[in-house]
Amino acid sequence: MTTPICDFVTDYAEKKPIRLHMPGHKGNGIPEQLDITEISGSDVLYDSKGIIRESERNCEALFGSARTVYSTEGSSLCIRAMLYLALMHAKRMGRKPLIAAGRNAHRVFSEAAALLDLPVRWIGCEENLLNCRIEAETLEELFADPDRSPTAVYITSPDYLGNLTPLAPLAEICHRHDALLLTDNAHGAYLRFLPGALHPMDSGADLCCDSAHKTLPVLTGGAYLHASTCCPETLLPMMERAMALFASTSPSWLILQSLDRANTILEDRYYRRALLETAGTLRYMREALTRRGWNPEGTEPMKLTLRPKGMGYRGTELEKLLAEQGMICEFADADYTVMMPGTELGHHRLGLLQSFLMNLPNRPAIEEQPPVRSAQEPVMEMREAMLSPFQRVPVQESLGRILASPSVSCPPAVPICICGERIDSAAIRLFQYYGIETCDVVIRPEE
Repeated sequence: MTTPICDFVTDYAEKKPIRLHMPGHKGNGIPEQLDITEISGSDVLYDSKGIIRESERNCEALFGSARTVYSTEGSSLCIRAMLYLALMHAKRMGRKPLIAAGRNAHRVFSEAAALLDLPVRWIGCEENLLNCRIEAETLEELFADPDRSPTAVYITSPDYLGNLTPLAPLAEICHRHDALLLTDNAHGAYLRFLPGALHPMDSGADLCCDSAHKTLPVLTGGAYLHASTCCPETLLPMMERAMALFASTSPSWLILQSLDRANTILEDRYYRRALLETAGTLRYMREALTRRGWNPEGTEPMKLTLRPKGMGYRGTELEKLLAEQGMICEFADADYTVMMPGTELGHHRLGLLQSFLMNLPNRPAIEEQPPVRSAQEPVMEMREAMLSPFQRVPVQESLGRILASPSVSCPPAVPICICGERIDSAAIRLFQYYGIETCDVVIRPEE
């Protein structure tokens, strides 16, 4: 498989030209010499006709997509573009836009919906912050109400804990009602290269984002916006415009080269074999840890998530113990420790991880559970709340106030409240449980 972006940049660097163009480092340095801008002869991201478009076609062949567009700004950019495309699709059909979304959506989703003035109907996740399993029956009920029938459905799968949602039945329901199925597959780009049709496009999703940098050998920021063969053809020519609407006009060419080079890696049967073997090793590790008394979470093949309270450890405490062994986790809170092993770790280091966990002594189980989440009361449109004057207050003083912006960091970036919702006592307990000390609330007229 060709690597047109890498070949162009390498050839350019080897000529050692006098760089009368951006960037300001002028190619002085090892990574800098391969860092260019959209000069004559290269290509323009989101108006691609040359080497970028050739590389994207290579990626399309690997993923089986109808169209793939590169992102150098992660899946965050792709999510914004997906919502724009969903909005355009509804308008082309002459329908009032409405998107139904799992409540565990990344904060970028709600912020993009607010900016686009796209109404959202939240589904699921009344009790669990990060895991939001949407059943087919739930979706059928949404479409049964003609006045509130969504024009698109948005699902996060895998979620941050590694739970996969069966998408095929949801896709069938969406398509029967002429609605799009959008999927945040940020953590699952590799799923395309394992047996079992696990990638969202294999299950009928119309549009999905893949964070290549999360699970593939790609630099941070590299991602894909995919349109599947199920996607309405009218949306394909709009994908670059959708990305350009939110993207920087100065994309990273180091990230573009990384995405380009990844195509040759993903094509290689040795990589796919290594991926399959690593997934198998992790499956056996989960089984062994379960027998030892650990409680693994989720079904995603390349993620190891533990609920360590049953062994007498909080998630953050286990994270610290692992760090003392030189093992740095992806994420931890009081209840979970999330690890993202990959093919690059090798069996030896995975064995060290398993050995440490298997030999960690049992302690009395921690019975403490996270506060139950309630269905917050929406009292203001998301857009109005997000664009209103706000003030930052201690969470204990926020009771009854209207949230102006999500008060969560990334990871996991799943909001406890949504902009425009009234903060109740259950939300305050969750803020405090997750260590959030302040939140932004809409300023009242008298203030």
